[in-house]
Amino acid sequence: LSMNLSWKFVAAAAAIPVGFAAAHHVLRRQQRCKSSCSSKIVSGAPGLSPLPSKPQVSQVRVALCQVSVGVDKAVNLQTAAKAVSEAKSKGARLVMLPEMFNCPYSNVSFGPYSEALPSIGASASSMDAERFPTALAICEMAKNNDVWLIGGSVPEKEGEKLYNTCLVVNPEGTIVSKHRKVHLFDINVPGKMVFKESETLSPGNTFSMFDTEFGRVGVGICYDIRFAEYAQILADNGCILLCYPGAFNTTTGPAHWELLQRSRAIDNQLYVLACSPARNPDSTYQAWGHSTIINPWGEVVATTDHEPAIVVADVDLDRVFTTRESIPVRSQKRYDMYRVVKTQP
Repeated sequence: LSMNLSWKFVAAAAAIPVGFAAAHHVLRRQQRCKSSCSSKIVSGAPGLSPLPSKPQVSQVRVALCQVSVGVDKAVNLQTAAKAVSEAKSKGARLVMLPEMFNCPYSNVSFGPYSEALPSIGASASSMDAERFPTALAICEMAKNNDVWLIGGSVPEKEGEKLYNTCLVVNPEGTIVSKHRKVHLFDINVPGKMVFKESETLSPGNTFSMFDTEFGRVGVGICYDIRFAEYAQILADNGCILLCYPGAFNTTTGPAHWELLQRSRAIDNQLYVLACSPARNPDSTYQAWGHSTIINPWGEVVATTDHEPAIVVADVDLDRVFTTRESIPVRSQKRYDMYRVVKTQP
């Protein structure tokens, strides 16, 4: 079962019953959007329910693979596979790779390194190795290690367009979610950093999430983390972990990388995981590193520096629910003043 929904934020003119259940009821009753640029919620996880119940599993071990990325795609894939195996050996059930883990992070690289990527539901056993080399590698990493794998991101080519795309694969080696970066990294910090992904990449239009035995997980890519609305929509749809493959740099990283993770965790009272590449001194783009796991209280559970590393931590899922009970902002929102409106094209 797949959900294809779109959302927008509006101010409420009339009073609405306050509370999460009431808010969800309101969302289900809104009119369809007439906009041609509407966005969608997409998850390929079979049996996805609108609002999942509390997971039976109360703890899961997660791992962030902060790998070094160079100019040789084959070597990058081998490095990633080795890191995922190491994460498995440390007991991880959910593993994440960083943004653009198979190529240098640069506009001149995205095109030459780009590949077609298969759709949700494709699996390692049925995939064409020549057409989908990176996707096959990601699926095999997940299947061979029996882990849920958030496959960082890679440059995807579809027709004449390029996307910054993350594949999520289940332990059987099947793709359960496909997220194209929604917010493109276009910045100009005078005297420090200029980068415009829009020179080569096109934006996606999906909110992506998938179901596991340890709860519902939402996915964004790097710059997506700056947009609180995106994270809120995922949280309002039952996500208790948000995962962001990213590649902040040495300008924005020290200022905002951890701060944004903590903000999204506190805003939505859930876990935030963010995985960066290791810093490569030979690269034109210097990644910040510091892959990090944040709990619902906004505390750093585990992190590292800029060198290659595997960041491992046990995530206490009960912490999500106890935090929400202690500070019940989800039931205290003023739905008589504002709300999220669901629209379905």
